[in-house]
Amino acid sequence: MTYSFFLATHSTFRWLVLASITLSIALSVQGLISKRSYSSIDNLSRIIAGAITHTQLLIGFIFYFVISPITRSFMSNGSGGNDQITFFGIYHILMMTTAIVVMTIGSSKAKRIENSELKFKTITMWFSISLLLILLAIPWFRPFLRTF
Repeated sequence: MTYSFFLATHSTFRWLVLASITLSIALSVQGLISKRSYSSIDNLSRIIAGAITHTQLLIGFIFYFVISPITRSFMSNGSGGNDQITFFGIYHILMMTTAIVVMTIGSSKAKRIENSELKFKTITMWFSISLLLILLAIPWFRPFLRTF
């Protein structure tokens, strides 16, 4: 039950991560194009995207280090030449952690900037890099909503 619950939660949360980061980028690009001031909605979007991605990272860490039989096998035996075990054992966690660190740095930088245009540029750049890393690290070879 714990495995299925964490797997389904982690799988479902990926869509919230993608939606929240995409929304923050879209609002920032729209803010740049329209030359409007950075608003409380923009800030809320940045904060929500950060909260959702950090929650996903926490769920992922629990899954990786405590629950997943795939990573447990990887830590005990290595990949044994299995590409999926290598993917989850090394690439997925490394790229996702890096993506969230990148996003956190960008969010922190943007938070301290007073100029709206620079805030929008900072969020657009850092969040886009983060989104690209996340898209590269998502196991697209797995079902969209995995519960088993």
